[in-house]
This record gives sequence, structure tokens and C-alpha cells, in this order.
Amino acid sequence: MKFSVVALSLSLMAAGSAAQAAPDFAQVNTILTNNACLACHAVDKKVIGPAYEEVAAKHKGQADAAAVLTKHIKEGSSGVYGPIPMPPNVGISDADIAVVVEWLVAGAPH
Repeated sequence: MKFSVVALSLSLMAAGSAAQAAPDFAQVNTILTNNACLACHAVDKKVIGPAYEEVAAKHKGQADAAAVLTKHIKEGSSGVYGPIPMPPNVGISDADIAVVVEWLVAGAPH
């Protein structure tokens, strides 16, 4: 079976787009609201912590982005975006963390 270069490129682009599809922002916003994330973060501006767009940009293209972001949410972090540490978020479920991280890896679209 033969594939043209164009057909193969289109197939790969479609697969890449599907892999980068972000969760619905309304769902993400509900998770962020219910877990008090918006007390320290906003989508497009620094509050106490960095904007989600900044977080997404910092980790763009990194193979381990999902694992790193998951760890930071669960365990907290220090010195990643400045001197103010991020405390662990022990109340957020693993399922909700997965949705938020998927959204961040997709670029934090809103």
C-alpha cells in the first residue's frame, strides 16, 4: 500500500492536533474554581503565582511536561516562577489534575 507524502503529512498533522486538543475551558474553569486555584492564578495575568498561559509556555514542547506539572500541583513547588512557593494542593482529585494538566499542555486556551 502506497501513501503520498501529502497524505502522510496530513495524517500526521491530524494525529498531532488530536493529541493537543484541550479539554473544554468551562470544565477546566470549574475545576480551578472548586479547588481555589484562582486565588493565586489567573489564565492570562500574574496574581500571586504565574498566569496559566505563562506556565503553558514554559513547558511547551517538553516531553515530561505532564509529569512535572502533575507533581507541582500535587506536591507544590518552590523557586520555579520566583520566590513565592506553591503549596501542595491535596484536595484536588487525580482526575481533575489530569484535566488541568492536559489543558496546560495544550497551551491553556480559553
